[in-house]
Amino acid sequence: MARSTKSKSRRPAGTTSEARPASARQVRIIAGEFRGRRLTFPDLPGLRPTADRVRETLFNWLQADVVAEHCLDLFAGSGACGFECLSRGASTVTFVDRSSEVCRYLQTGLRQLLEGQSDHQPSAQIHNVSAQDFLQRNADQSSPYGLVFLDPPFADDCLLEISQQLETGGLLKEKALIYVESGSSIPLVSQLAPLSNWQVLKEKKAGAVRFALFRRLATGTSDSA
Repeated sequence: MARSTKSKSRRPAGTTSEARPASARQVRIIAGEFRGRRLTFPDLPGLRPTADRVRETLFNWLQADVVAEHCLDLFAGSGACGFECLSRGASTVTFVDRSSEVCRYLQTGLRQLLEGQSDHQPSAQIHNVSAQDFLQRNADQSSPYGLVFLDPPFADDCLLEISQQLETGGLLKEKALIYVESGSSIPLVSQLAPLSNWQVLKEKKAGAVRFALFRRLATGTSDSA
């Protein structure tokens, strides 16, 4: 789930903009139909994939919840989580990124993965638009998402805003799962406290990054339900 400069800027202070070799810009699909396949994402400042060990933890949490699900990779970047969902049997995956170069890479990656697949292929869509605009344009759609990957730019400080837009826009199934990443020192359960019907299932920290999995409960449902 790497991000472009337009999507996310996380280059540590003091680093240069020297080009990275292709081997340092690869996403490896961990499991499923495309297990072991590698995709090379563009060399854009700040574009970095979620670490393999974090993705392994995440998909261990999810287990079979990916199969036949409608998934949304809202800040797609390298598409690591979205591609992993396609590999693991998702019904549909929607990639959203406001960088046109990232979206061209995602389209190429999809062609590479699905080339020669003669049997039923999962449905994938790519939207070259900001997350806010995508959510606004697709509010109250007839097919809400059951699994969402939410990793907005740390510097944008928009995590709560985007989460609330997801909730109020009718884009989530009643028991949707939402994966969230943040660079804040504040626990995610506290950052998203205003969303009282989002129940935290798992939360961990890897370096400076916090990540957590939430389950959406029906509005007015208690956590003990």
